[in-house]
Amino acid sequence: MDTSSEGRTGPADEVIGRPGTAPARRRRWVRALKALAALTAVWLLAAYVVLPMLWRHYEHHPVLENAPKTTLTAQGIPGDPLNIGLIGSESELVLALLGAGWKPADPVTFSTSLRIARSVLLGRPYPDAPVSNLFLFGRKQDLAFEKPVGTSAKRRHHVRFWRAPEYGQGETPLWIGAATFDRSVGFSHRTGQITHHIGPDIDAERDALTSDLRTSGCLVKLFQVTGVGATLVGRNGGGDLYFTDGELTVGVLAATNDRARRPEALANPTAVQVKEQFWTAIRPLLLSLPGSAP
Repeated sequence: MDTSSEGRTGPADEVIGRPGTAPARRRRWVRALKALAALTAVWLLAAYVVLPMLWRHYEHHPVLENAPKTTLTAQGIPGDPLNIGLIGSESELVLALLGAGWKPADPVTFSTSLRIARSVLLGRPYPDAPVSNLFLFGRKQDLAFEKPVGTSAKRRHHVRFWRAPEYGQGETPLWIGAATFDRSVGFSHRTGQITHHIGPDIDAERDALTSDLRTSGCLVKLFQVTGVGATLVGRNGGGDLYFTDGELTVGVLAATNDRARRPEALANPTAVQVKEQFWTAIRPLLLSLPGSAP
């Protein structure tokens, strides 16, 4: 018997397992898919479980952990995120905003509605134009203030506040608010109603209002807690895009005789500081996206 072929590899065997053959390619694809699945699982765990838990913090005001994070429209649609809070009496709040250069908004009436329409269409000044109603705790805003940009009510910085005594300090209430920038007037993307469209960088509005209050000496303490949470692509009640680092800035208002004092600034936890550095790095990219121009 001829045994000269024993132990040799036949032509068919030589093909199987050779690099570039179908079985080898299949094995590489399986390994790649397994690696992709593992990376996806790690990303999902980090992005939706681990990092949000690290970034949630209420050490400076624990009661706010259970506070609402966004407003609602009259139709019950989530509206503008809550991004600022002030602790003080109503008179302290009003005096602080006036001293910082902000004007109280007129109530919405037939007369003021005609006047704001005239301002928008004809470019006439209306520095205390009304703002539309948003809702929290089952009611519309208690106070609203604005800071005009240009000669028309079309563009303005504005903030709405709701009195929330249960989230204050002792007998002093918290005024929780949403600060945004009206950049144009148009139709709501959700309801088709005529409305102001907000600028997407709501952190800039929160920080600008805080800066105004600090400059005017209206704050004795300043700190942050988690608000709506870090959001890359959010939509408000009118369907407008917004992005935010997710922090809610809280200021303790100074009594009249305590003005001009430099506020005590409380630091965020290390994990939140790292998140803020990351957010600072990607913010220019977010501002460059289509529809993000102010």
